[in-house]
Amino acid sequence: MALVRRTRRAWPSADSHLLTHLRTTVWGPAEFVGLPPWWLVAEGLLAGLLTAGAVLGTTLYGAWTGRPSLADGEGALACAAALALYLVSVGAGRALVGIVVLLGVCLALHAPQSAAGVVLAERGRVQSVTVTSVEDGATDGGRGRYLCSVRDADGVPLKVRIWRGCGGTTRPGDAIALVFDPEGRVPPRGVEAGSGGLQPLRGVTPWVSALVVASMVAVVRSYRLSRPADAKR
Repeated sequence: MALVRRTRRAWPSADSHLLTHLRTTVWGPAEFVGLPPWWLVAEGLLAGLLTAGAVLGTTLYGAWTGRPSLADGEGALACAAALALYLVSVGAGRALVGIVVLLGVCLALHAPQSAAGVVLAERGRVQSVTVTSVEDGATDGGRGRYLCSVRDADGVPLKVRIWRGCGGTTRPGDAIALVFDPEGRVPPRGVEAGSGGLQPLRGVTPWVSALVVASMVAVVRSYRLSRPADAKR
């Protein structure tokens, strides 16, 4: 009976160690008390900012120079994977690593459109094109957008359909403005107000912010400030 009682007394301690191990594995150890050190927060912010900059920078470079592997976001995905490996190496919680990976992938998927917009804003040329047909994009997964098929001034139909500048009141024969890359490295698109300079990057700002914050939390919670002897006690 004494042996049984001693075994039962050990169960709560074993359960406590198991729960602590699970919490550490999933969310990170975060053994400090109170606010984390400023340099630890800075390290997490720096990791997130460098990754976001690398994602946008490689995609923009690929769009500007016509390198499909970078312009399509493949290099951006590699940058997100590098951040995930860094977080794993410092002992970040698996759940937080997963969140960072998800946000990095979302940023990498949105970056190509923004990078193409920056290229067109910087070196694009505007021309007038004629609408040949208008289609409701909701039937084609276009989230309610209208898609216009157009032809240029020489009567040559363009292979891409335009949704910027194409609306419910647009009719065949109408003229709409189109911006195109004279070097042909990014597809043309309709002209929209406020698309100059770096304005096309506004669409990825929420993803950048979320990635930086998630990276900071993951790094902060990954750090161990207690010594092994203290942890055992």
